[in-house]
Amino acid sequence: MKVLPKPLSFVWDKGNEEKNLRKHSVSNKETEEAFFDKKKKTFPDRLHSAHEERFRIIGKTKHRRLLFIVFTIRRLTIRIISARDINKKEVSLYEKTTKTTKI
Repeated sequence: MKVLPKPLSFVWDKGNEEKNLRKHSVSNKETEEAFFDKKKKTFPDRLHSAHEERFRIIGKTKHRRLLFIVFTIRRLTIRIISARDINKKEVSLYEKTTKTTKI
């Protein structure tokens, strides 16, 4: 498991700034909220880490929306690559690892 930098700060690539909102209806602010979920799960993204180390996170927002986020860490900042709602398989992974029975 990757330890995230503290304090967390986020940087958004100009080309991706509105992509998650347009494609998945997830705002930058809501994406950032998932990183503060105490039950979030972080995993390495080995498949997409050829050029830089990438990670995946499953976390819940303040409005209890579960998100799947891909990100990288550059210096002490988190750079979001993509964010979307989690799928059924990922819901069960989150529930199993957090021992949650209901979202």
